[in-house]
Amino acid sequence: MAERKMAADDVDNVGGAGMSAAPTSAATDHSALSCTGFQRAIEFIGRRWNGAILYVLLEGPCRFNELLARVPNLSDRLLTERLRELVAAGMVTREVQPGPPVRVVYELTDAGRALNEVIQSISDWALAWMPSASERD
Repeated sequence: MAERKMAADDVDNVGGAGMSAAPTSAATDHSALSCTGFQRAIEFIGRRWNGAILYVLLEGPCRFNELLARVPNLSDRLLTERLRELVAAGMVTREVQPGPPVRVVYELTDAGRALNEVIQSISDWALAWMPSASERD
């Protein structure tokens, strides 16, 4: 699907006739930055499996196999990839605990825990508005 960026004229016409003058340049710049940040955040949380992994880790630290068992249909290869991305993004820590056996534990950082209300709100919305698999069939 082709995307179209809003032109300056589109911004002036949002809301239709009778609207006040277009926002100042500073307000427009702030709005554009907010929209860009919002889009980046939505894409990050919405990236396949990220939301589910974060959802599970909100309940507390987990080892790799615990995460794998608690996120249905997630392969070990994709879990490894997503955990690396979440660690690199500063959302999750990876702690190697000496053994034997050596254990690796994943836990949310403050930034990851800050998503608690957002993820819980999405979960609540899904329960209220998204049909379950049995309701779709």
